[in-house]
Amino acid sequence: MHRLDGLGYRDTTIVMTGAATGMGAAAGRILGELGAKIYIVDHQEPGIACAGFYKTDLAKPEQVSATVRALGEIGPVDHVFACAGAPHVVGPLNCMLINYIGTRQLMDGIIPSMKDGGSIAIISSDAGMGWQSNLAKNLEFLAISDAVEAGKYCAAHPEFIKDGYSVSKEMLIVWSKHHGVKLAEARAIRVNCIAPCPTATPFMDPTIKDLGEEFFNAFPYPLLHRMATAEEQAWPMVLLNSRLNNVVTGALLYTDQGFAGGVMTGALTPPVTPGSARG
Repeated sequence: MHRLDGLGYRDTTIVMTGAATGMGAAAGRILGELGAKIYIVDHQEPGIACAGFYKTDLAKPEQVSATVRALGEIGPVDHVFACAGAPHVVGPLNCMLINYIGTRQLMDGIIPSMKDGGSIAIISSDAGMGWQSNLAKNLEFLAISDAVEAGKYCAAHPEFIKDGYSVSKEMLIVWSKHHGVKLAEARAIRVNCIAPCPTATPFMDPTIKDLGEEFFNAFPYPLLHRMATAEEQAWPMVLLNSRLNNVVTGALLYTDQGFAGGVMTGALTPPVTPGSARG
């Protein structure tokens, strides 16, 4: 992929979570072909080439802390790709611990080792599109920076975390927008999110089993008329985190075939989730 060297990934150091499968694996393959050196943080062995693998359960703060210390030895980090995530079926608290609390703990820990002018790309979701409506509560929770205390807060406030998934995705968006300003001002580090629609990855298997194939068959896919593939979601993230987007930070890019825009303007009616209001 030498013709894409303008993206600026050749000979850079990247830390990536969730690269064992799905969008993370697809992004990791692309970045490897673009000449990056990738260090993977995941709870399972990745199937792609990497410079180092750190087996880590993001739901366990002590493991995340140990991984952050180990990553401090690899030298300055150019880019972070936060691709790890768990579906609602793992339970509300685990969903929050993996998708937001553990992910934030890792990013907070890596930032001091990042180069000025680096970048962070995060996979959020269409499920987080209600972040503005819930902003007051989300900002209150954002103020809890300690992972252990954040976990205790979630355990004590089930009414706040609900099914865990939508709120965790909202929190990633709020963290990126709020911290994106501070990191831009202090160190020119950019932070951006993508918000995918349902995508054909192993992540979706337990979700489809729980909610039913009919729900996802009825889900609007205006652009492709089908679920996106992992690679189709990986490319926008790779582009968003590249040096070609040096003026972009705090952005939320809906990679959802037009779903969010359609719902917000009334052009689309979201499907009714069986049994609950899950996103």
